[in-house]
Amino acid sequence: MFEKMEVKGKRRFKGEEKTDPKRPKTERLDGPTVGYFRRVSDRLSKGFTEEEEKALFVENVLSEVRGKAAIISTDRTGSLTLERLLSLASPAQVAEVLAELGGETGSEFISVSCNQCGGHVMESALKQAHRWTEESTAEEDAEGTEDDEEHCGKLEAEVKRLCGVVRENMTVFLKDPYGSHVLRTLIQMLAGSLTRDAPAAQTGQNKPIRPKKPNPEVFDFEIPVSFWWELKHLSDCLMENVNVCVSSSNSSIALQTLLNVAHRKRPILCKKLIKGIMGYLTSLSSAPGVSPLLVFLKDQSSSHLMQTVFSFSQKALLQDLYKNHLRKQLMDLALHPIANFTVQSFITAAAHCKAFPKIFDELMEGFEAILARDHMGVVVQILESCIHWEEKQNEMLQRLLQAFHCSEPASLQVSCLPLFLSLLTYEVYYNTETAEGDAVTQPARSLSICYHGSRMVQALARFKDRTVLMNSLYSLSSADLLILGTDRNGSHALQMMVTASSDKSRGRILKKLEELYVDLACSSCGSRVLEAVWNSANVSQRESIAKKLVPSETQLRSDQFARHVWRNFGLANFVRRRAEWQEFQTGESKKRKMFSDILQ
Repeated sequence: MFEKMEVKGKRRFKGEEKTDPKRPKTERLDGPTVGYFRRVSDRLSKGFTEEEEKALFVENVLSEVRGKAAIISTDRTGSLTLERLLSLASPAQVAEVLAELGGETGSEFISVSCNQCGGHVMESALKQAHRWTEESTAEEDAEGTEDDEEHCGKLEAEVKRLCGVVRENMTVFLKDPYGSHVLRTLIQMLAGSLTRDAPAAQTGQNKPIRPKKPNPEVFDFEIPVSFWWELKHLSDCLMENVNVCVSSSNSSIALQTLLNVAHRKRPILCKKLIKGIMGYLTSLSSAPGVSPLLVFLKDQSSSHLMQTVFSFSQKALLQDLYKNHLRKQLMDLALHPIANFTVQSFITAAAHCKAFPKIFDELMEGFEAILARDHMGVVVQILESCIHWEEKQNEMLQRLLQAFHCSEPASLQVSCLPLFLSLLTYEVYYNTETAEGDAVTQPARSLSICYHGSRMVQALARFKDRTVLMNSLYSLSSADLLILGTDRNGSHALQMMVTASSDKSRGRILKKLEELYVDLACSSCGSRVLEAVWNSANVSQRESIAKKLVPSETQLRSDQFARHVWRNFGLANFVRRRAEWQEFQTGESKKRKMFSDILQ
C-alpha cells in the first residue's frame, strides 16, 4: 500500500525516488530489457572457466547495448550490469561504449556523467584506460606501423575527447556531485595513478557491505605521453576556476585529488598548484590585520583543501605561512571545532621546519585549554612532532604531567601511564584528592584505554628520556598488563614501549610479562605484540620466552592466533632440536644487528 505525500505542492508516492527538477528526465528501460540485464548480472556473478567463453558472452551483451548505451547507463539495473561488463571488455570495446555515450560531438558526456547511475558507468569505463597498451600491442601485431592517432588506440582517443569536453564545461563537472566523481577518476587516469576501492565484504544474504577499515590501494601504470599533456591542460583549467574549487566540497575534493596525484607523479606540477592556490587565497580582501586564510581554515569545505595543501607544502612555504598568516592565531584555530584539524596537518608538516619551536611555544600557552576542549588530535600531533626536537621533549612531558595532576609530589609520577592511556586526571582515575599528598597504588577502576591515549603513549615511548613512562609501566599489575597487551588500542602502546627500549629495560618488562605469554599468544592483538617483542629480543630473551610457551603446546597449537606464534617462533624445533634452533636464532640476531647498523 502506497501512502501519498505532498511536498511543496507536488504529489508523489512514499518510497518513490526524489528527482531534481533541474536535471533532465531520463528514459527508463522497459520490463523485458531490465529482466535481460538482471540475467546478465547473474551470469557474470557465476564467472567463466574459459577466456573464449567470456569474450563471446561480453561481445553478445555489448551488441545488445549498441544504440542504447545512454539509456542503459542511466538506468539503475542496466548501469550496474554495464559497470561489471566494462571491466571484462577489451579496450576497443570500452572505447566503443564511450564513443556512443559521448555522441558525435562529445557533448553527451555531460548528461551521462552528471547522472547518478551514468557517472558510475563513466568511472568504470575510465578505469579501463590503464589497459590502453593491450590495444596498442594488438594493433601493432596486426597492422604494423600506423599513424599517430591509430597508434595511440581508440580508448586513448576517447579519453582525450572527454578531456576536451571537461575543460569546456569545467564548472559543470566541478559543481555536480556525480560529475565531480568522474572528474576525479579522469585526473587519476591521466596521471597514471589509480586508487583501487577496497573489496566489499559479504553478508549472510550475499549483499555487499562496507568494510570496517577500507584501505584503498594505489597502483601506478604506464600511460601515453598525450595523457601528461592532457593533465597539464586540465590542471591549468582547474586553476582558472580555483574560486569554484574552494567554495564547495565537491569542487574542493577534485582539486585535492589533483594535488595528491601530482605529489606522487609530478612534484613540480604540485609545487606550481600549491603556489597558485595560496596566491589566490592570500590575495582576497579581509579585515585590516587579519589574514584571509583564517576564513578558509575554519570553513568546513575548504579546510580539507587546506589540510592537503599543508601536507604537500615545502618548508619555505610553511615558514612563510606561519610568519605572515598564522602567527598568534594558532591557539584560536586549535580551539575551533573545524580549524583544529587544519592545525593538526600544519603541525605535522612543520615538524622539521625551523619555525616549529615557535609553533610549539605558542600552543603551549593554552595547552590545558586544548585538552579541556577535547581536541586530542592537536595534542597527539604536538607530541609526535616533539620526537624530532629533543630540546622540547622534557617540557612537553612536564606539561602533560601537570595537566593530568600527577606532577607533584614526584611519587605521583609513577601513576602517569594509566592516566595518559585513559585521558583521566589523577583524582578521577584514583577517586582521591591530590591534597592528601600520597600516591594511591590501587586504582578505583580497571585499566581503561582510548585511542588518543594510546597514540600519546606511543609518541612518548619514542622520546629520548623515557624514565618516567617506563617506571609507570613497571608498576602496573599483571591484570593491567594483560588488558594493555590484548586491547586493540593499548597493544600498540605496549608494543612501542617494549620495542623502543634498550635490552636492559626490555628484559625488565619481559620479566613482568613472563606469566602472560600464553594469554597474549591466544589473543588477536596480544599475539601481534608478542611477535613484535620476539623480533626485537636477543637470543637469551627469545629462549626464555620459548621456555614459558612450550609447556602449553596443546593450547597454543589449537588456538587460531597462537598457532601462528608456535610456527613463527620455531617452537617445534626448540622442543626437538634445541641446538639447531639456537644456531638459527643466533644467525637471525646477527643479520638483524648488521642491517640495523647499516640503516643507522
